[in-house]
Amino acid sequence: MNSKIEKEKKLSLALTRLKKLNLKNPDINKNIENLSSQKNQLEIEKHELEEKYKSLMDDYNNLSKKLDELKTQEKVEKKKQKEFSEKIDELNQETDTLLNEIDKWQM
Repeated sequence: MNSKIEKEKKLSLALTRLKKLNLKNPDINKNIENLSSQKNQLEIEKHELEEKYKSLMDDYNNLSKKLDELKTQEKVEKKKQKEFSEKIDELNQETDTLLNEIDKWQM
């Protein structure tokens, strides 16, 4: 019976110690607060980077459109230049023909 009483006392003592045990660790709380702060900072930075990315994409799209417009304009200008050169060639040929005709009449 003595061992039963001793076991009860040991069990009671163990329960008392467990009740007094502080399960909260201040270091863990500090670490959790620190991690939460870092998480918030990273979310802010992420949002800023997303805004910058969006702005850069808008700039890129605008510049791409302008470049396409310039390429189209360049094609039109080249076409006009080619047509102008062809007209000059035609006029030169007509001039040569007229000069030949004049030469014939003068002989």
